[in-house]
Order: sequence, then C-alpha cells, then structure tokens
Amino acid sequence: MNRVRWKGPYVKYNLLKKINNFKLNSKINIKTISRDSIILPKFVGLTLRVYNGKTFANLKIIEEMIGYKKGEFVPKRKQFF
Repeated sequence: MNRVRWKGPYVKYNLLKKINNFKLNSKINIKTISRDSIILPKFVGLTLRVYNGKTFANLKIIEEMIGYKKGEFVPKRKQFF
C-alpha cells in the first residue's frame, strides 16, 4: 500500500512535537505507541522507546531505516520454535 505523494509521509503529530522538544531539552525520554509512523531523516541518531503491546522496546534509529515504519523493527509477537 502506497500513500499518495501529495500527502507526504505519515507521522503522528504528537511524535513530531516530542522530537522537536527533545532537540531543545535532551533529558526527555521519547516514548511512543505509534508503530505505523514512517521514520524521517530528522530521527537519525535518536533512540525511541516503541510500545510492542507489552513493554517499551528501545529502537536506535540509523540511516538505513529511513522510509520504513517503526513497527517493522520492533517485534510484537514471541517466536516459538
């Protein structure tokens, strides 16, 4: 599923607001439950705490993650062998 180009990438406004505040005050812990937001270039170098349904998992953003959704990097279900 692609998003139309004129709308731009989907990112929750609340998450963008938290990241802008983080740039001003680096002691704030960025927690989010938004797994469907797209990773933007301004997120590179940040460590986000993404909710996986039970706990908050740490996610260190690197350049190769740009354009993907945050939920792709935080597993939601246990793997049973």
